Amino acid sequence: MRILFTLLASILLGTASISAGAQDVTAPIHQFLDGLNAGDATSVKAAYATGDIFIVDEIAPHSWSGSNAHQQWSADIERHDATTGVTDGSVKYSAPTRTEVEADYAYVIVPTVYLCKERGKPMAEEANMTFVLRRQSGAWKISGWVWSGAKPHPAK
Repeated sequence: MRILFTLLASILLGTASISAGAQDVTAPIHQFLDGLNAGDATSVKAAYATGDIFIVDEIAPHSWSGSNAHQQWSADIERHDATTGVTDGSVKYSAPTRTEVEADYAYVIVPTVYLCKERGKPMAEEANMTFVLRRQSGAWKISGWVWSGAKPHPAK
């Protein structure tokens, strides 16, 4: 009886651990997006995994990779915004539409809307952000993301 109880407890605890891991996977995504919206570079950086990361976005050069990818992307986005007159940017996001977790890796799709002003005119861009995460030292961290959005249009 004791062996059966131990086996059953192991199965239930194992399932709970898998569920908790799947739920925790969104924490760095929220940290990243909330940090971007607040202009909190420290929070954004802390959401990333150590080592090489990758970013794909709609502004040239469209892809960044390596251990400094986020800093390079940030500099390019600032340059782009200054050149095109983009201000007051923020990303609104919804619950993930897809979450896949396998061992220490995760794939998460999050519906988003980028709101900004372009030369003073309110603009909107619906998109999906696809995140790739990995567990490092027991915590989920972003190892890459891709922005796939519609063409920006006047906000309603």
